[in-house]
Amino acid sequence: MVAAVAVAWLLLWATACAQQEQDFYDFKVVNIRGKLVSLEKYRGSVSLVVNVASECGFTEQNYRDLQQLQRDLGPRHFNVLAFPCNQFGQQEPDSNKEIESFARRTYGVSFPMFSKVAVTGTGAHPAFKYLIETSGKEPTWNFWKYLVAPDGKVIGAWDPTVPVEEIRPQITALVRKLILRNREDL
Repeated sequence: MVAAVAVAWLLLWATACAQQEQDFYDFKVVNIRGKLVSLEKYRGSVSLVVNVASECGFTEQNYRDLQQLQRDLGPRHFNVLAFPCNQFGQQEPDSNKEIESFARRTYGVSFPMFSKVAVTGTGAHPAFKYLIETSGKEPTWNFWKYLVAPDGKVIGAWDPTVPVEEIRPQITALVRKLILRNREDL
């Protein structure tokens, strides 16, 4: 009897472990307009996940470069996924509506934006906890960038001092590889 209970418990435990989030695209987030979205919709594409802020010294260059990257490579095979965050210097103090308006009006942002989240600490969004755990790199300021492969695995992470243009070749190579693989599958 004890052995049967132990086996049943082990089976339940193994099933629970198998159901845990395995990659970035397994998470759900709230978009900037308040709608729950599964990141699963981005599976099969390359993603650059960025914690953004409207009042940071890195804002101007990053938003311009991120939008150019989105324009050049997206949205079929690539997306910038922007997550506003107010944890660093309180440089994202506005509401989601104001953040979206600012980004779209000022920089013509066309990439997906999500609601304001915490990206570090105990209150960090689970998707960012995953990014941190798998990359070994935790954001210490605004505009950290995580490159996520089409399968949801983290390829790399860069702090805000690394310009988007410096990592563009790596992103472009991933997108090119994805496009070629998709053509071979036809």
